[in-house]
Amino acid sequence: MPEYPSISSSEIGSLWNTYQQKTIIVHMLEYLIEKADDLQAKEMMTNLYNEVKSYPEKIKVIFEKEGVAIPIGFSEKDVRKDVPPFYDNGFDIMFVRLIKEISMGMHTLNLTMCYRKDITMIFRELTIITQKYYDIFTQYLLEKGLLPRSPYVSTPESVAFVKGTGYFGGFNPLSEKRPLNTVEIANIYHAIESNIMGMQMIFGFAQIAEEKGVSKYFSKGGELAKGIVKELSEIMIENDIPVPSTHGGNITNSTHAPFSDKIMMYCVSLFCSFSLGGNSLGTAFSLRNDLPAKLSIFIKDIFEYAHEGAKLMIKHGWLEEPPQTVMHKKK
Repeated sequence: MPEYPSISSSEIGSLWNTYQQKTIIVHMLEYLIEKADDLQAKEMMTNLYNEVKSYPEKIKVIFEKEGVAIPIGFSEKDVRKDVPPFYDNGFDIMFVRLIKEISMGMHTLNLTMCYRKDITMIFRELTIITQKYYDIFTQYLLEKGLLPRSPYVSTPESVAFVKGTGYFGGFNPLSEKRPLNTVEIANIYHAIESNIMGMQMIFGFAQIAEEKGVSKYFSKGGELAKGIVKELSEIMIENDIPVPSTHGGNITNSTHAPFSDKIMMYCVSLFCSFSLGGNSLGTAFSLRNDLPAKLSIFIKDIFEYAHEGAKLMIKHGWLEEPPQTVMHKKK
């Protein structure tokens, strides 16, 4: 009797996605560690690197035993360590923190789609590692003054229940909108924070991309993120809620690319998926009806942008195809 049952389709898909992501973070960390100008940041990223570098090989071993084709993913060819940093002022930790935030959601979702003990163990381990370093990076950025906290607000001293459907109002310009509740503020602020980081990241990518079409695509994405930040900030200001802004993550004047266009395109694809999920969550938990309507527009714009990026990756031969099912022909 085999030690484990045969690998299922969802387990193949989950491991395949994880292999792509881990080969990205491992090789990008090698560059970021090399160029880190802060000893504490270098140590944190080195510790993370040492904890995650073995996971692509673990996935590879499982695939080999199951006869699944080994993904190509990303390699040292996608990173150049001999070029100067194109960022400063904490961008490295801000960037890795964003990747860890995306990873937290992915690993938790993967846990719900896998059944074999050896595979669920991989995702449990990765979840623990990811949560640990996300917290470490967050505390570092807070201590350095590079990451603002969400706004502080006054709240009622007693519990209340919704009275009437006017609570859902927001479209009628002649009627007064109720103030944002704290759940809505949390989702709006999270979207602002992640899009500010995404905007900085993608404008930096536009500056160093080698392919003209790719650079143009990145610039378009930066403008999209900027527009989302602007519109969501206006909602906060309308409610007399301050919008803290980050003080870190500056892009330098360097035009030398440490990362391949392929790896940067995949990073943007990950960020789009993360944004689609975050805006969907914000839509689900926003009860003032103008908010889901606005977030739905963002979802549409992000989806169309991501689709454009997929076509660009196909054009350049960068979009690796996940394992497909075999079509059995009828006799």
